[in-house]
Amino acid sequence: MNSPLIHRGDIADSAQVPASTTVWDHAQVRERAVIGPDCIIDRGAYIGIAVIVGKSCKTQNNALIYEPAQLGDGVFIGPAAVLTNDLRPRAVNLDLTRKTLGDWRPVGVTVHDGASIGAGAVCVAPITIGAWAMIGAGSVVLQDVPSHALVVGTPARQIGWVGRTGTRLKPDSVKGFLVCPDTGIRYEMLDTAITEIIS
Repeated sequence: MNSPLIHRGDIADSAQVPASTTVWDHAQVRERAVIGPDCIIDRGAYIGIAVIVGKSCKTQNNALIYEPAQLGDGVFIGPAAVLTNDLRPRAVNLDLTRKTLGDWRPVGVTVHDGASIGAGAVCVAPITIGAWAMIGAGSVVLQDVPSHALVVGTPARQIGWVGRTGTRLKPDSVKGFLVCPDTGIRYEMLDTAITEIIS
């Protein structure tokens, strides 16, 4: 392990945390977790065993990221958000003996580059959150979310599309296209997805 800026955070010896990443007090980074450069892991956050976190991610206070989650670059995890890992959670086996690690198979949440998970949202594994998608605060996400989708509610449903700044996309002057009011980037609408137009 290198020498990250630690404010009493608990980092396992086998975790990889670069010096440019900040881990605040009462945060826990478990064994074999791999954290990218320039990340912030705030107070009370939990990063599970062998979880992979890309560069420039922010995990806010009391967020829980359970293994085997994978986060791309620039992902935002809001305060008290949860990425689960158990499709059929039970504390015991059929005979009421306590389950051990060998008695279950964890499933993970994958979050692609630039996506944001709002405060208190719960992402129920196994699901994939597309790049630059935005999950509203308090949402319960039960299925995959397309790139740039804006989803809210319990269960979460899509209510629109967002650009890279998080601003809702507006209809463009050309039918079948959307545009970001902040950046002017245009997107082509497909059946259940949009594609950024690279100019």
